[in-house]
Amino acid sequence: MPLKVGFFTTDSRDHMPNPGKFPSLGTAPSALLEGFLGMPNIHVHIISCSQKGVPSAEKLGSNIWFYSLVVPKWGWLRSGYMGCVLASRRLLTAIMPDLVHAQGTERDCAISALSFRGPKILTLHGNVRRVASVLKAPPFSYWWLQARLERFSIPRFDGVVSISKYTQSLVSGLAKKTWLLPNAVDSAFFDIQPKRASEVPVILVVANVDPRKNQIGLIHSLDSLSRQRSFEVRFFGKCGEDPYGREFRSLVQARPWCFWGGMLGREELRQQFAQATAVMLPTWEDNCPMVVLEAQAAGVPVIASNVGGVPDLVENEVTGILTDPSRPETMPKALARLLGDPEFAKRLAEEGRSQAKARFHPKVIAAKHLEIYREVIASR
Repeated sequence: MPLKVGFFTTDSRDHMPNPGKFPSLGTAPSALLEGFLGMPNIHVHIISCSQKGVPSAEKLGSNIWFYSLVVPKWGWLRSGYMGCVLASRRLLTAIMPDLVHAQGTERDCAISALSFRGPKILTLHGNVRRVASVLKAPPFSYWWLQARLERFSIPRFDGVVSISKYTQSLVSGLAKKTWLLPNAVDSAFFDIQPKRASEVPVILVVANVDPRKNQIGLIHSLDSLSRQRSFEVRFFGKCGEDPYGREFRSLVQARPWCFWGGMLGREELRQQFAQATAVMLPTWEDNCPMVVLEAQAAGVPVIASNVGGVPDLVENEVTGILTDPSRPETMPKALARLLGDPEFAKRLAEEGRSQAKARFHPKVIAAKHLEIYREVIASR
């Protein structure tokens, strides 16, 4: 009999003006599900809570089902996600999975999955307690509350899939068991063929604009280099109306070598990767940033901060270049070296892509998850 898994993840169509019939899941869960697609020894039942009740396809593949649970506003964070918990419990009683797998602690997934009394595991895509600390989240704010729910949830799972050593170190004192396993990458990124459309090098920075991601620090650090050589930095991601967002937009508008393009869809992002000379991530804190994995899969050299889980993905001067956000001069120095040595840049891209195929391909990651599922069920 195929293994039956209840898979808790977030469907972002609640925030879309014209949602389609198929769910919009996170990039990492979507890539993992791609790996599961068609595997004869597993049936995946995706469970996602929604406030709007968006019409959905019942099946996403031969062995993948999807359930959208409508939960009114009272049942979300203000009640500790009790509405999501109750709705999930009813559905799990009907499905009767062998195991439940929750994706992240940023919303209701972990708390909802705890309503299942059988084997259950949790994947941490972001370290909410650490994010709350870095952002100095005020009491009863979103991050403050989610951090407390994360601390409550972790010990109640049979184990935590840690997508970097950084996460593993942060949960080792709380989790019953941990497994070190990075995210999967959508296989379409491995098919990207570079087609540099411009003589001017294009540098991509893909992340929501906020102090943790350090876009402003990157702009200031590259000012002197922009006077010495030509390049374009393209920023993509959400940008709010907070003081940081307003300052970021002001800096971009004042610099002809900067561009901000807002949010990108997956196909648009792949098109940008095909044109890119490099991807930069100047972050102060990150777990297993998907943009690094996707850039490596696409064959784009990566320059990223030596923080959090990034060193698990980037071996300095082998699969990318590591910089220090507390020493801003390291960022333009790394970029200048990459732009000035095309053979070095090509070598980084090739090594990064080779690593991505071996470590992050959906089929590789799905097979390793199946091993974890069987281990947890056997231990019960």
